[in-house]
Amino acid sequence: MSRADTILELVKTSYSSKPSFTDAYYFGVPKNYKEIKTLRDLLEINYKYNSTKNQLRENLITRIKNNDNPFIGIIGFDDTVIPAIKRGLLAGHDILFVGHIGQGKTKLAELVSEQLLSPIPIVEGTLTNDIPTEMPYTQLVDLINGKDIDKKAPEFFVSKDCEEIIKNNGLDTKIRWIDGKQRYRYVLATPDISVKDLVGQIDVVKIIKKGIELYDIDSYSPGYLLQARYGILCLDELPVLDPRKQVTLLSVLQEGRFTTGAYPVFFKPDVKIIATANPMDYTHSGKIIEPLADRLKSHIETHYPNTIEDETLILLQEMDMLNRNQKSTFLPIFILKTVTKIFQKIRNHPDINSDRGVSVRSTIHSLEAIVGEVENRRSLINNVISIPRYSDLHCIFQSSKFELDEIEDTSENRAEFLDNIINQVIQETSLNFFNGFFKSPELVDIKNDFKGKTFTILQNQYKNDNTNLQNGLESKSTKSPKSLLYSEQLKQFPLLKKVVKRTVQQIKKEQNDFTYLAKHYGIKKNLEYIEFKDLFEESGDKDSKNAAVTVEEEEICAAATELLLEYLRFTSPPILDKKEDTFEISV
Repeated sequence: MSRADTILELVKTSYSSKPSFTDAYYFGVPKNYKEIKTLRDLLEINYKYNSTKNQLRENLITRIKNNDNPFIGIIGFDDTVIPAIKRGLLAGHDILFVGHIGQGKTKLAELVSEQLLSPIPIVEGTLTNDIPTEMPYTQLVDLINGKDIDKKAPEFFVSKDCEEIIKNNGLDTKIRWIDGKQRYRYVLATPDISVKDLVGQIDVVKIIKKGIELYDIDSYSPGYLLQARYGILCLDELPVLDPRKQVTLLSVLQEGRFTTGAYPVFFKPDVKIIATANPMDYTHSGKIIEPLADRLKSHIETHYPNTIEDETLILLQEMDMLNRNQKSTFLPIFILKTVTKIFQKIRNHPDINSDRGVSVRSTIHSLEAIVGEVENRRSLINNVISIPRYSDLHCIFQSSKFELDEIEDTSENRAEFLDNIINQVIQETSLNFFNGFFKSPELVDIKNDFKGKTFTILQNQYKNDNTNLQNGLESKSTKSPKSLLYSEQLKQFPLLKKVVKRTVQQIKKEQNDFTYLAKHYGIKKNLEYIEFKDLFEESGDKDSKNAAVTVEEEEICAAATELLLEYLRFTSPPILDKKEDTFEISV
């Protein structure tokens, strides 16, 4: 049998026979797929490509049967959005996500692609993800034998580059497997996107370099649709595309193919389209043309987190810790919940422009800003651990993105509005934290403890005039000025100091409970409670005024003290008044 006959037999057998392998974790993929490295290897296992929608369906079915969650990292959508996505994928639908900014719409599209698309074999070096076994077997045989192919059907199977690679390498053509993450193509719809950007265009550079005719297919450069071939094309903010460009997508959604320019060729990208839209554009302005909206078969509404717990988990999961480690930063849960409540209250406030929405990104960016504030104000200067506290919160104006609706949207009005919200949330959070914490006589005793005294709050309490603090704590001043260290001030308030110690223990309990929950979602960022020494105690010197406090203990002491003092000014009736940065007896 001649070489040409051998190649013909190999290709015909491969095309006509069932795959000679059992599926691995992914549908239609052999367990040893990474060892399939050449065209010969691919033909010998009788590989068959399965359509994108079938891959999504079959892989989802497998995950459901195995009780695997393909939407790891998506929090708060378990009973709403996720079931709708599953229904849509099982039905083979293209999807439109409708929701405000910062609701995780594009992240959902990424996860669908990454978790539910099978790896596929492409000819290495091709831009349009060319799968060699998707062309007619006669054409593949000719290419392997080094011949040009006679294209009788006006259908695009593989690029000219792919043809040349196979002609030059035959059965030794290198195959590369690309996974779902590599098959995801994100496009932000902007007014300057053209029809040619979507469907491709004539490339003048190719015409000049190759000396080819103007309308030869060799001059074609693929657009977004073909670049996303055999994968998912995410069109973010679809209504921004004008109607003429939206029309381009109709044939892909209806017939699975498109044409471009004067080329006598039609393209079948086998692409799943997942689009996103803002509710205002989608429902009020009518910016998605009706035929296109109709062909996007599943319209799924997303939403902001419904609970404080869900948004706090998202906040932790998404914030950028910039390689900070457990030894340098500690995030108290009461601070995280405070930040989350601030933005949930803003989001639902009647004075806020609800059409624009308030993104969860504002919550995330604000926590990042608070950690930066702590570092700038004290931790870097004094070489202490970064533990946010209530006096750090007012830095978040720079990262709070919202628009006032009922009152004039000026910088001054937004700042005043945000200050009021912060104070409301501090009140709610502190009252909730200490609910059932005190016995009746304690509050009266604490009030008596404050007679003739004030407690000063300062973000960087390590810096005092005429004071040189070694290791951030020890005063060497000959003038002995009044120290603003919280642990030093607490020595003047023996009852308050005991309650601060109990508050730290309550923080530890809350921390441990939430850490356990966060680990369920794979979140481990700087949550675990640091085992500080019991505050204000040394062996043989319990509760002594001279007991030393380490820098780490000073920081957790300060965070707990501010939380307690805020509570004491919001009790009914209030125990303390706050005047600028000092707390004193409420009259």
